[in-house]
Amino acid sequence: MTSAEKPAAEPRIVRPANQRGVARLAAVQALYQMDVGGASLVEVVAEFENFRLGKELDGAQYRDADPAFFRDLVGGVVERQRDLDPAIHTSLTPDWPLTRIDVTLRAILRCGAYELAGRKDVPARVVISEYVDVARAFFESGDEPRMVNGVLDTIARRVRPAEFDGPKKRPETEKRP
Repeated sequence: MTSAEKPAAEPRIVRPANQRGVARLAAVQALYQMDVGGASLVEVVAEFENFRLGKELDGAQYRDADPAFFRDLVGGVVERQRDLDPAIHTSLTPDWPLTRIDVTLRAILRCGAYELAGRKDVPARVVISEYVDVARAFFESGDEPRMVNGVLDTIARRVRPAEFDGPKKRPETEKRP
């Protein structure tokens, strides 16, 4: 990875996020912190809930997030990581094993894979779109958002095939020929 491809120190806001979107972004940051700093699940969740979500920190105002959704994402990834990592690994090209993936990108893929497998209340296409946006927030240029799209789409088709069966539906607002 070149210096031009390194993730931004702070995520760039691509479009305003709702409380679940903010929770997704925070979950990725929390997983990154756990992976890099070795902090425990309990420590990281407490730090985010007490000092970041909806709070001001070092002059930056963090947006409100859905705290229950945040806890579910971070805790779900930690609890199911042994199942998530092989699913992600088999969705990558053979020359890019999961261990070779950037820490931030790995956190994005783990959150997205968890949400696809464990949160059936959120449509798969919404999950994919949300994590592509999270990838865009961290990676200003490069192929990371496309990689997130491809990997999560592969996982989604495996764990939620019914949502992808049949012809693509047109949005209601699209005009028919």
